[in-house]
Amino acid sequence: MKLFASITLSTAVALMGQTALAKDQWKPGPVVQFIVPAGAGGSLDMVARQIHKIGMEKHLFENMIVNNRPGGALAVALNDLEKHPGDGDYLMTLTTSIFNNNITGLLKDRPYTNYSPIAILFQEYVGLIVHKDSPYKTAKDLISAMKKDPDKLNVALATSLGNHIHVGAALPLQKAGVDVTKINFIPYKSSAESVTQLLGKNVDVVAASTPNFLTALKNDQLRILVVGAPSRLPGVLSHIPTWKEEGVDVITTSIQGVMGPPDLKPDQIQYWGNAFSEITSTSEWKEFVEQRGWAPDFVGPDEIGEVLKSETNRIREILDTLGLIGKY
Repeated sequence: MKLFASITLSTAVALMGQTALAKDQWKPGPVVQFIVPAGAGGSLDMVARQIHKIGMEKHLFENMIVNNRPGGALAVALNDLEKHPGDGDYLMTLTTSIFNNNITGLLKDRPYTNYSPIAILFQEYVGLIVHKDSPYKTAKDLISAMKKDPDKLNVALATSLGNHIHVGAALPLQKAGVDVTKINFIPYKSSAESVTQLLGKNVDVVAASTPNFLTALKNDQLRILVVGAPSRLPGVLSHIPTWKEEGVDVITTSIQGVMGPPDLKPDQIQYWGNAFSEITSTSEWKEFVEQRGWAPDFVGPDEIGEVLKSETNRIREILDTLGLIGKY
């Protein structure tokens, strides 16, 4: 009996300690601000609003406000984030653009390491689209033509030279032996505008990310040549070959994730890491991602540093080839 009482008392003390610890753990305040470096209605905005929806359903925060802050090659959004150092109630979309823009000089002295990376949510792949009347039926056809006369063809992309779409087009072509410094890459304000130029046969090729493939599939005037995924994508994109299938061993990916302002504490980062792990584990999230041609790929706080370091090195290598390091 005394032994039972002793065990009961010890258990009660342990539970009290755990309860006290749980009470002391950091949790977000009544309103979380999620900064999106793009306008309403675009893919970055849709992701933030899906996070809001699932997070509210899971009671991971009381409320979330999505703030659209486009402009300045992420600078406008980062300006807002930097006003709240150490504040775990502020989050922002983490995109590959922060690496590209820092390396090219558009975001001078603002590397991702200035902030608090929390999680990668998924991967987005880049591929190439041509007009159905194009003589290039496969990526191999296009590579062959570009090797012979790289400055003859032009490639449309959105929205600026040196971004993830530019890198996603140039990297596999370079690996295939094309002199990418001679290709005429033409930036447009949006992928929709790039596709319009292709439909009018004003450009030869469009480089775009997978969500734009879904739009291209609806137009019988367009042909998707290749996608930079590690294997064929599921669903309606499953017929599109990868670069590896076309003989180029490369993956053309960009990440999308979440980061916080400078100087977040470990318990704040861990809370959000756990929250996003829970969000991305839901069937609702997985369906949302697959419908847009993205690939689920959650990376939490413990591993994200090494992944982002590797991503930065990969991007720097191709931007160096293109002569875009510190160009702006």
